[in-house]
Amino acid sequence: MFDNLTGRFDKFVRNLRGQGKITEANVKETVREVRRIFLEADVSLKAAKAFVASVQERSMGAEVLKSITPGQQMIKIIHDELVSFLGVANEPIKFGKSPSTILIVGLNGAGKTTTTAKLALLLRKKGRKPLMVSTDTYRPAAMDQLEALGKQIDIPVFTGDRKDPVKIAQEARDYARSLSLDCVLIDTAGRMAIDEQLMTELAMISDVLKPPETLLVVDGMTGQDAIRSAKAFLERIDLTGLILTKLDGDSRGGAALSIRWVTGKPIKFIGVGEKTGDLENFHPDRMAGRILGMGDVVSLVEKAQESIDVDAAEEMARKMATNQFTLTDFKTQLLQIEKMGPLDSILGMIPGMKGVKDLKVDNSQIKVVGSIIDSMTIVERDNPKVINGSRRKRIAAGCGRSVQDVNRLLKQFTQMQKMMRQMTKKSGRMPRGFPQMPGMP
Repeated sequence: MFDNLTGRFDKFVRNLRGQGKITEANVKETVREVRRIFLEADVSLKAAKAFVASVQERSMGAEVLKSITPGQQMIKIIHDELVSFLGVANEPIKFGKSPSTILIVGLNGAGKTTTTAKLALLLRKKGRKPLMVSTDTYRPAAMDQLEALGKQIDIPVFTGDRKDPVKIAQEARDYARSLSLDCVLIDTAGRMAIDEQLMTELAMISDVLKPPETLLVVDGMTGQDAIRSAKAFLERIDLTGLILTKLDGDSRGGAALSIRWVTGKPIKFIGVGEKTGDLENFHPDRMAGRILGMGDVVSLVEKAQESIDVDAAEEMARKMATNQFTLTDFKTQLLQIEKMGPLDSILGMIPGMKGVKDLKVDNSQIKVVGSIIDSMTIVERDNPKVINGSRRKRIAAGCGRSVQDVNRLLKQFTQMQKMMRQMTKKSGRMPRGFPQMPGMP
C-alpha cells in the first residue's frame, strides 16, 4: 500500500533531515518537491495545491525548537498536515435505534459485496450482532455471493423476494428485529457508471430506512475516477463516510490522499487484502506515519493481539529461555505470524523497515518451511541433531523440496537456537547475527 508514494517520501525525508536551518529558499524547495510527489501519486491538483500551501504557511511561521533540527521540524509539519489532510482521527461507525442500518453503496467492481462481509465480521468482533442483506436485483450472482460469504464467516444473510429492493431492505430490518440482531448491513446494487435509475433506487431505500450510516465503497486503484464517482454519489444521497478498497494493490495512493479532502467525508475503513479479515479501521495519524516511512507500531501491536494466543506465546517464551525450543514450536510461531497478514505489510509497520532497499518478502516460504517440518518424524523435530544425510534426503523427498532447502532450514533453526541462548545469557540483549526468517532476504 502506497509503496511508490512511501518510497519517494523516504528519499525526500532523508534529504530533508540534513537541512541545517529553515529558510525561505529551502521551504520553497520542500513544498515544490512535495507537490511533485503528490501529483505523481495521482493526488488531485486542487488537493495538492491546498496541501503545499498549508505546509508553506506553517513552515514560514514556525519557530525551530531547541530539541530538534530544522529538518526534523519540517518533517513534523508535513506529518501534521498529512494527518489533517486525511481526517485528523478515526471516526467510528454511528449506530441508531436497534436494529441500526448501514447502507453500503458504490459502483460495480469496487468490492461492495465483499466489503459488506468484511465489515460484518469486523462488527461482530466488536460485539455486534449483524445481519447482511443484498438488494441487488440486477446482478444475477450478487445475492448468491453474499450468501456464500455469510456461510463462510457464519453471519446470517436475509434474501427476501429478490424483486423489490426497498421491500427487501424493509423486511430485512424486521427479520433482524425478530432475531434480536442489532445491525443490518445492506449491500445495494451498483452500475458500471452513475445513472438515474441507480440513484433513484438508492434515494428510495435511504428515505424509507433513514440509515445512521451510508458508506461509499471506492476502488482505491481507479485514481481520479474514484474521486469523480464519489462526488456524484455525494450530490444525490447523504453519505456519512468512505471505505477505500484494494489498497494492497495501489502503488500510487493518490485517491486515498485526496478523496477525503475533495468530498469532506471521513475515510472510515480501508480494505488491505482479499480475505474477509482484511478490513482495517482508518487512522489518519497512523497512515501518515506509514507514508513518511515512520512505521505504525500501534497497528502492529493490535494485529498481534488479534492473531497471537497469549498463553501459547508465554509457553514459547519459557521454552526459549530453557533451550527447549523445537522445530514444532518454530512452525507454530511462523503460523501465528502468518495470521497477522502479508509479511511485507507487517514489516512496513516497523519504523525504518519501509525504507530498506529491495525488501521483498514471500509469505509462501512459510508454507515451504511448514511442509519440510511436517515431513520429519517427531524425534527429528524434537532433536534435529539426529538428522543425517539419509534422513535429509528422505525429508526432502517427502515434502517435494530439495535437500538444499532442508539444509537451509536446519541452519536457520540452529542459528535461532544459538541466538536464544545468547539472549538468555545477556538478559535479553539482542545479539548480532540475527538469522534470516523464511521469506526475508
